[in-house]
Amino acid sequence: MARVKIEEIIEQLDSDLRKALRDAVRRVIPDVNFDERRLFREFVRAVGRKCSTWETVNDSFVEKNR
Repeated sequence: MARVKIEEIIEQLDSDLRKALRDAVRRVIPDVNFDERRLFREFVRAVGRKCSTWETVNDSFVEKNR
C-alpha cells in the first residue's frame, strides 16, 4: 500500500480540479452564483478536516516516475 498527502495532491491539481468542481456544481444547481476559487478553497479545507494528512491507497493507484 502507498501513502499519499491527499491535500497536497488536490492543491497541485488546483486548476483542473477547481474547474471540474465548478462544472459539477453548475450541472447540479444550474442557477447558483458562487465564487469558484472560494468554493475550491473551502473544498480543500474540508478534505483536510475529513482526511488524514497521509492517506493510504492501493499501490495500483500510484505510478512512480522512473
